[in-house]
Amino acid sequence: MTTTQLISEIKKKRSFLCIGLDVDLNKIPQHLLKEEDPIFAFNKAIIDATHHLCVAYKPNTAFYEAYGLKGWKSLEKTIKYLNEKHPEIFTIADAKRGDIGNTSSMYAKAFFEDLGFDSVTVAPYMGKDSIEPFLAFENKHTIMLALTSNEGAFDFQTKLVEGKELYKQVLETSKTWKNSKNLMYVVGATKAEYFAAIRSIVPDSFLLVPGVGAQGGNLQDVCKYGMNKDVGLLINSSRGIIYASNQEDFAEAAAEKAKELQMQMEIILSLQSQ
Repeated sequence: MTTTQLISEIKKKRSFLCIGLDVDLNKIPQHLLKEEDPIFAFNKAIIDATHHLCVAYKPNTAFYEAYGLKGWKSLEKTIKYLNEKHPEIFTIADAKRGDIGNTSSMYAKAFFEDLGFDSVTVAPYMGKDSIEPFLAFENKHTIMLALTSNEGAFDFQTKLVEGKELYKQVLETSKTWKNSKNLMYVVGATKAEYFAAIRSIVPDSFLLVPGVGAQGGNLQDVCKYGMNKDVGLLINSSRGIIYASNQEDFAEAAAEKAKELQMQMEIILSLQSQ
């Protein structure tokens, strides 16, 4: 999917919501455990109930890898279902990969070619030769960790190095890499006060923003400082939507929570266009 197509979908749905498919078998409704593939059954029901309210889905691969081969098969079935039934939806493999060049090439092939994701999250600690293999794929997007919402983010990301915070140096350096136009960035919603500085470095890039809702991030603040002329934001909510209920009405409850966020986004988009 191209960036132009993603922007078009945002305008069409009046939404820039991304739903995280982080499936924990201990949290899903008990009646689904009787299914042949409980993880896929859960995901399919969530997708069927919410696809008209969001523009992206983001499975965190750890929640599938934890269940071994069965979990990986569930991930394969989920992305296949999305690509066949809802090709207009932007798909994100939240894998946070980042290794030496030839290994990164194999990771990129796995997620972009074999599975067919539109994008994958990566960690930039090993530098450009660990990221450029992902950027080489046409019409695919590499979503690089920039400033995260976890407590340990302050261990390194905001440290001053030669008078400048490390995350700013990472952003600036990433713009010099080959095919950097294919980059997006992860910025935690709990770091709303940093968005203005980030936008001064990457004004046109899309930002994937986790942390709204369950982690305490504020949608209005993120949009105030992070939105650009093309919206430029994908606001992710995982637990707050998919675990809205653990009863048989779980999909309907998820749709209600997704609708709440979508309606807030629609108001924000309306104000922006005035």
